[in-house]
Amino acid sequence: MTGDARIRLIRRFAAAAILLVCIDACSVVGIRRLATHDRLVERQVDILTADRLSDRTKQALNVVAVSLKDCEKAFTPCAQTLAQSTGLSDEQRLSALSEIWLARALKAEHGKRGELPNDIALNAYLQSARYAYGYLFFTERDPSKRVFDLRQSQVTEFYNFAVQRVSTDFFDALPLEDTTWSETHLAGWTVLRPSSDVRLAGDTYLPAELLEADALRFKGLRNIYTRDGFGSEFVEVAAPLPAGDDLPWREPGYASMTGALSFPGTSLAEVLATTQVQVLAKDPYQHETAEIGDRVVPLAANFTAAYGVWLARSNFGRQSLLSLLGREGGIKTPRVLLMQPYDPNRLTVVMLHGLASSPEAWINVSNEVMGDEYLRRHYQVWEVYYPTNLPVAVNRAGIRAALEATIQHFDPSGHARASNNLVLVGHSMGGVLSRLLVSSSGEDLWNTIPVRSDLSAAKLAKLHQRLGPYLQFTPMPQVTRVVFLASPHRGTPLARHSLARWIGNLIRTPANLLADFASMADILKPQDADGALTRVPNSIDNLSDTNPFIVAAADLPMSPTVHYHTIVGVHKPTEPLASSSDGVVPYSSAHLEGAESELAVPSGHSVQETPAAILEVRRILRLHAELLNP
Repeated sequence: MTGDARIRLIRRFAAAAILLVCIDACSVVGIRRLATHDRLVERQVDILTADRLSDRTKQALNVVAVSLKDCEKAFTPCAQTLAQSTGLSDEQRLSALSEIWLARALKAEHGKRGELPNDIALNAYLQSARYAYGYLFFTERDPSKRVFDLRQSQVTEFYNFAVQRVSTDFFDALPLEDTTWSETHLAGWTVLRPSSDVRLAGDTYLPAELLEADALRFKGLRNIYTRDGFGSEFVEVAAPLPAGDDLPWREPGYASMTGALSFPGTSLAEVLATTQVQVLAKDPYQHETAEIGDRVVPLAANFTAAYGVWLARSNFGRQSLLSLLGREGGIKTPRVLLMQPYDPNRLTVVMLHGLASSPEAWINVSNEVMGDEYLRRHYQVWEVYYPTNLPVAVNRAGIRAALEATIQHFDPSGHARASNNLVLVGHSMGGVLSRLLVSSSGEDLWNTIPVRSDLSAAKLAKLHQRLGPYLQFTPMPQVTRVVFLASPHRGTPLARHSLARWIGNLIRTPANLLADFASMADILKPQDADGALTRVPNSIDNLSDTNPFIVAAADLPMSPTVHYHTIVGVHKPTEPLASSSDGVVPYSSAHLEGAESELAVPSGHSVQETPAAILEVRRILRLHAELLNP
């Protein structure tokens, strides 16, 4: 073989070897092992979590030979190809269509929230919701058979997000105050009048503001309580109450709402063909499920957001200080604040805060109670807000009058479940007031009033007429259980200290009480060298362990039908319990003989904020409900 022939042969072998190597390399599937974190991320990636399409949607596009770039350049043909393909199952097709329409909506959305909706974005959100709706309810497999499918969770999120955007756009664009219309047209869709059963203050079903609950974050709230399910969570905000409203109760100006979109049709073909849509607004306290077509599905909910918005906007901190000092801007009479729309079929728990405080004292207590599914199903929360500068006797009378007026307003017959077997939960001075609300005074408190010994029968009768409402009372018959937290039933020596006396001297007594006091000045004994009473005792005076009223009130008998429990704070847990204190209230003052339970919690005076105390309150409320629902 010549040298040239040898070279040609070598070249042929080399070319064949290279060809074989190329063929082998092109046919090999490479393997790369993903880290645990990367595996979890890859499974959960979609247009909402990572601003890129999920693997399932990419696979669907690959099956119909459409690339991501094709969809970006010409969306309509891409969507039509997906919609008309016979190479995909209904589940694959509808879930992919829901995601690509959602991606289009997010891209098309522009401008600030609250402006008139962008028609392209609004139409895309509605298309996304409709395809998700079809996937969830009109494919061959029932949602319960896909309970472990990640894809169903993704599509549910596509639907809920689209509902959120559509609902806020409709709220901004629809003439909701006009009650004469039944349908209107937006972005090529026929929009039916929204259907709502969420009631706000003033018996209105139309909020002045609609907030997306999952966009809100709160400081000061330990937990956010939600319920997974169908629909998107909102906070409805009522219009401000008219000025001068002096009702003793306040219905909620902030309410939880779950929104859903309904598309008419009894088959998949009818749902995909319709351009009609209706927003359904549900009260999640009243509905755990929603009926969609012929199916009943769990309803999503956020039970914390409305409460958090109410607290954040109420300005209680400044107002409670003004109330304590008797300055302008504080409240002057007790109010009963309903945390949810009144429900005659739920038991009522009433919370009373302490000195210089407000409903903010119950931030986490109320939230944790309503976060407990069992308690939420059986209870509604009322919070009493009262001016803490008033004498205890005056506040007791005012709070009882406010509670009775509230019960009378919502349940004139007094037979509703909500009006009976009330539970009072009182912290600090609120606990003292709670005890008085379930006690009998008899004649015992009259001895606390300094009265001249030479009074005529007429003047003594006048004194009894004026002071009787404050000093003579019987237990509220509606109350059958009380929880006392860090309550100074026998007062506290701290109220005698110089700082407390200095603060007490800053407190202004309301003008009406001063007028009453002045009119009785000649009846009451002189208490100083000039023969005149110094001032009306205020709430700080009343909390002293030497105050005649608090000493006498501590021994008043409670109603025998009332069950009561004590929770005390122990500032120094190493001390013997009998000689301990929460830093403000001694154990000897907070302890009550005959309590069904007593829990000592390592804590300062704000024991109601501790997880242990909150768990105990929840246990007691559950016990109360279970005894009434054997």
